[in-house]
Amino acid sequence: MRAAPAALALLAALVGAAGAGAAEMRAPPGASSCTGCHARGAAMGALAGRPEAEIVAALAAFRTGARPATLMNRIAKGFDAAESRAIAIWFASQGAR
Repeated sequence: MRAAPAALALLAALVGAAGAGAAEMRAPPGASSCTGCHARGAAMGALAGRPEAEIVAALAAFRTGARPATLMNRIAKGFDAAESRAIAIWFASQGAR
């Protein structure tokens, strides 16, 4: 299976010029919209360190309406599958903080 060009571009944007290690990764576009509610100590629980698949699945469920929400459904609709995956990869790589 080949990755979509948009997904490759987003994943490439995550990696700094120094390499693919988590320390060199930059937050993808859109990740900052998550940290207001999902930072360490925030009311909704931190995303850092959660499994990539869990974050991707949650965003997809919010996007389709399978998981009810008052706000997350609207936020998740702003990201396509590739953007959601890039955000999930980044948060998963951050480890629990």
